[in-house]
Formats: sequence, structure tokens, C-alpha cells
Amino acid sequence: MNPDASRALDMLKYEVAQELGLIKGGGEQELKAVLDSMKYEVAEELGLSEKLRAVGWPNMTSRECGQIGGRLGGRLGGQMVKRMVEFTETHLARNHLR
Repeated sequence: MNPDASRALDMLKYEVAQELGLIKGGGEQELKAVLDSMKYEVAEELGLSEKLRAVGWPNMTSRECGQIGGRLGGRLGGQMVKRMVEFTETHLARNHLR
């Protein structure tokens, strides 16, 4: 992934997490810590925490990681997509008027 695009996506994730009240403003480190904590909470809810502790993330199946990520990303991911669509609509409208 392009490093600039990766940074922009991280900033968007941070801004949305802040708007949702998931973080208070401690920067990217706080966001990473909150997201990691949430991953383990979701794994617990799905009954995957024992396996996760035993084998670690690299040895979890794609399906298991997808279950965790899907549940975790629901609200945060949905809001990120909403913001990206709004940005695109605004950008396209501005360019169309020129």
C-alpha cells in the first residue's frame, strides 16, 4: 500500500474513532491499544479467545479473523465508509462545477 494512503487511512480511522467516543485524543497509540483490546473482547464473545491465546493471530484461520474483524469493524468501518462517500461526493460536485 502507498505509505501516504496508509497514513491518510489511519488518520481517518483515528478521527472516526474519536467521533464515536472510542478514544479521547491520545493519538495513534491510543487508537491501536483500543482496537487491540476490542479485538480480544470480540474474540472472547465469539468463543475464539482460547485458540487465539494458544496459537496467536498468524495461525488463526481467515474465517476466524474475518469473524472478529467483521464484528469489530461494523460501527467503525461503516462510519469510515460513510465519510469516504461524503468526501467523494463533495469532491466530484466541486470538480463538476468548474
